[in-house]
Amino acid sequence: MYENSFPNKRYKHTMLFLKEHVNTSDKILDLGVTNPFSELMKQQGYQVTNTTGEDLDLDTSVVTTSDYDVVTAFEIFEHLLAPFNILKDIKAGKLVASIPLKLWFAPAYRSKTDMWDRHYHEFEDWQFDWLLEKSGWEIKAREKFTNPVKKLGIRPLLRSFTPRYYMVYAERKK
Repeated sequence: MYENSFPNKRYKHTMLFLKEHVNTSDKILDLGVTNPFSELMKQQGYQVTNTTGEDLDLDTSVVTTSDYDVVTAFEIFEHLLAPFNILKDIKAGKLVASIPLKLWFAPAYRSKTDMWDRHYHEFEDWQFDWLLEKSGWEIKAREKFTNPVKKLGIRPLLRSFTPRYYMVYAERKK
């Protein structure tokens, strides 16, 4: 997945946000198969279990256990047709999630070779907030950040000041 480019800036930003809101003593269920960031979380002392590649649109059973304190979902919900279903079924009391924001100057992302690597949703921040609220979450902290690239052109210039990612820490409403 990251053969030629590793998202160092995004990972650093995400780890700082995670450390601010989640204790290493918390048990984490990370939505998505084992990946470089889940391995980085383990290296930082977090107790992480990943999902195994099941279709989270059709099977939400992995989040219905109370074995976890926190669910993390880093760039996952934009790939789901119905993220509401899994969000409402999560039994953990805390959620840390990030999404790429909808960019007015770029079309929705779609890999032509990997059907799992497509964005069905390209959220604006208010849409993601509404989705979380409607599925039973209260946002406690939120952050947007850019993702500048070292290339020339109009899009790279726009990426230097247009927020690309949106991250939230939320707790289940009582």
